[in-house]
Amino acid sequence: MSAGATNYLAQYDAAADADKFPLVRRWIDTEPLPFFKELREKRPVLVTPACTLLMRFDDVTEVLNMPRVFTVELYVPKMTDYLMAHDDDALHYREKSLMQGMLNRDDLPQVREMVANIARGILDGANGRIEVVNDYCRMVPATLVQDYFGLNGADRKDLIEWSYWNQYDTFHNQPFDLLSTEERQHVVDRHNQVGEKLGKYITELIVRRLLAVKAEEAKNVLFGLWYLLRKLLRSLMGKKNDKLTDDIVTRMLRTSYPDEMEFDIKRLGTNAGGLLIGAIETTSQAVAQVIQYLLDRPEWLAKAKTAAQTSNPGEFDGIVWEALRFAPISPYLFRKVASEYTVAKGTPYATTVKAGTIVLPVIQSAMFDPRAFETPDEFKPGRNWYHYFHFGFGSHECLGKYVGMVMIPEMVRQVLMRPGIKANGSMNYKSGPFPEQYDLSWGRS
Repeated sequence: MSAGATNYLAQYDAAADADKFPLVRRWIDTEPLPFFKELREKRPVLVTPACTLLMRFDDVTEVLNMPRVFTVELYVPKMTDYLMAHDDDALHYREKSLMQGMLNRDDLPQVREMVANIARGILDGANGRIEVVNDYCRMVPATLVQDYFGLNGADRKDLIEWSYWNQYDTFHNQPFDLLSTEERQHVVDRHNQVGEKLGKYITELIVRRLLAVKAEEAKNVLFGLWYLLRKLLRSLMGKKNDKLTDDIVTRMLRTSYPDEMEFDIKRLGTNAGGLLIGAIETTSQAVAQVIQYLLDRPEWLAKAKTAAQTSNPGEFDGIVWEALRFAPISPYLFRKVASEYTVAKGTPYATTVKAGTIVLPVIQSAMFDPRAFETPDEFKPGRNWYHYFHFGFGSHECLGKYVGMVMIPEMVRQVLMRPGIKANGSMNYKSGPFPEQYDLSWGRS
């Protein structure tokens, strides 16, 4: 065998059927890049007993652009009736459009500054040492959820827990995840428990904030009614009225929606909860893994530190996105086939997938496909952004993509600006899918 050659497929083909997908999962978890490279070159569509994997850029984008054929049906029991559990229907189109309007991209400079201030405050108070996953990577987005999204009135640790178990059950407790029956049930039970708490919180939040919005409106018409509503609010909630600010929940409640839009108070609450669930754990994982990737590579750490000091964030952000190509929050997405379809038509590896098949578009492999990435094995910041899959692709691309595009690199930047920043040990996942512990320290360089 020539230098650098691999033999994953030979081992896979020789394995018993029951062992085939566990082998694939082990290679994905422990040595993804050489495994993916062999598959791209020799078997770009890998049919396993559990699911079918797609390895090349063109096939991944083709599948993700056809949501009615390659569906998110597996999301449905996990997300109830949230818009991301709908495939290219009226509700998905309508509510995603509404929420994208609320998350105004003109806010992004302000959001980045908010993130920078939150991050600096946490790091300044850490006295040169921090367990960065729980005390920073999760805490910064949880604070932004309160201050920018407007989901206040709850402890940030509760917000973190609610996001954690929703993300765990939806994206890491699927049929192809190698969990025991007991582990699966534990995740489901925790998801259900936090779901009840989150639902209660969202209901109370909307009632409280709606009364405040109506009181604000009434103040301009009739001072007496405003005073009565304000007094009622204090009595009901046992606290002072909210001081209304321009956050996303307030924007939603201040807006009048025609009946034809079918965006009632229940739908509003569902979408408010979705902002929370999608913001914290994914951000935490991305930031922690990028920090680790750069701290483990002195050459790029030095370049990142230099770029972090400039006033133009573009160069630094490019380093972060390229690091995330090597250390993504997930190497794949997953879809369920609604109707029979032939993937990669017209190629020697064209494969027909039947209805009911689970398909994994392996986005990390696609981001190393030389058909889309020149010299893909090299670390090259400044690549074509549209070839990255960091926020998904197609109609199910992340709703908060543009918030994430400023939050993630700014959080990394604030850490790397600490003089003498270093890791005290490796990152610990504690047998779960997310980073759980990573100890950092800094001091004078």
